[in-house]
Parts: sequence; structure tokens; C-alpha cells
Amino acid sequence: MTEIFRVFKTLLAYLKRPDLYPELGRKIIKNIFNRRSAFKGREKTNLWATARAVSLEEAIERLFGKKLQPFSELFSAEYAEAIQKQANCHVKMGGAGALELIYEACENTQAQTVVETGVAYGWSSFASLKSLEKRGGTLYSSDMPYLSQDGDQYVGHIVPENLRKNWKLFRHADRESLPRIFGEVKEIDVVHYDSDKAYEGMLWAYSQLYPRLRKGGVFISDDINDNSAFQDFCEKNGIEPTVVDFEGKYVGVFVK
Repeated sequence: MTEIFRVFKTLLAYLKRPDLYPELGRKIIKNIFNRRSAFKGREKTNLWATARAVSLEEAIERLFGKKLQPFSELFSAEYAEAIQKQANCHVKMGGAGALELIYEACENTQAQTVVETGVAYGWSSFASLKSLEKRGGTLYSSDMPYLSQDGDQYVGHIVPENLRKNWKLFRHADRESLPRIFGEVKEIDVVHYDSDKAYEGMLWAYSQLYPRLRKGGVFISDDINDNSAFQDFCEKNGIEPTVVDFEGKYVGVFVK
């Protein structure tokens, strides 16, 4: 009954937001007709990723020629405050990811423009913004509201107030948000993908983001073990990525 109530509550929230109807339609089609295709190629990709995975420390040294410095130590006061904000939030979202990878990607490229999909509490946003603030750069983020949890106002909750001046947050699905972001951005220094985990959704977003990533820019995708979208995309485009084993999941990254 709890699950039925959650689905009903989410549907009702969507119906109150006409601007989200396109995403509602896609979700209905996906859940009724394309549920299995979301995980297409999962088994082969897990074998592929396991065979080549390296630690976060090794990845940062290989990609950027630097020793890993924990984000929690580099920015200890702000990090501790963010942890406390997360602990006090009644809406539960995803936790911090490979913050060091995102931060060092921005540092290595001297990023002025970062595009991310998926925000949740805002940990990846926090990591990007700590680098971007040094150069007055801008982070463009795409994320849906957390409709089933009444969590709309908590997206990006842990991002420090002083960093928000360098942040533009677009509150729709990627298929609506990314075209709007591209209307403001012509070239991207760093991409961080962490939104729709379905095979078709990932491939669509990759195909939109990759052409706009500059030469020497860094592309990061979380949860590449959910299906073979990242592997298939890299093989199709002749890309040799680094696969990072992070807390039992795999992150894909490459320099263009």
C-alpha cells in the first residue's frame, strides 16, 4: 500500500505541474513498455568495467597527474557544515559521490563552464563550484524536482550560499533543461552526468553533451554499471575511458 500511495502522490504532483507533462509522458511509456530496456547490456558492461576498473586515487593520478587530496580535508569547514545540513534534512536523496574526481577535473581544465545533470543534495555541485569560484566560472545544472518526497526546495540543499552566485539551476528533465542550457553555453569544459539511468536516457544525453565538450575537456558519468550505454557510446566514438571503482559502483571518465 505504501508503494501505491507513493506512485499516486507522485502522479498527482506531476498533474499539478503542466511544465512537467513531457517528462510524465516519457515515464509512463518507459514504465509500461520499456522497463527492461533500461538495463540493456548490464551484464556485459559489468564484466567490461570490472576488468579495467582502478581506484579513485589511481584515476586522479593517471588523468591529472596529481595525488588524491580528500575534498573533506581541502574544504573541511564547509564540508562539515554540508554534512550537518544533509543530516538535518528530512528529505532523503543520494549522498556525496567522487567529489575529488569532479573537483580535480575542474582544476585540471581550469574550467569556466561546467554542465551537470542530477543534483540531489548538491554534492557534485559543491565540488564543481569550489573550483569555479576561483575563476568566476559558471555551473549549469539540470535536475527534476523530488515530487514523491515534497523535496523540491531541497535540491541543492547543501551548496554553500556564497557559491550560488556562480550557479544556474534548471528544474526540469534533461530533455527540457539541456536545450535551455545550450542556449546559454556553446562550449563545455567539464561534463558530469548523474541523472536518468535508463539506457536510452543516458545515450541521448551523451549524444547532446559530447559534441559541446571542448577538446581537452573532461567527461564524467556516474553509475555506468546500470547498463551498457557508456561502454557502447565510448566504443562507437573510439574513446578509451578510465573506469573508477567507487564504493561498489563504477564511474566512467575520459578526456576528449
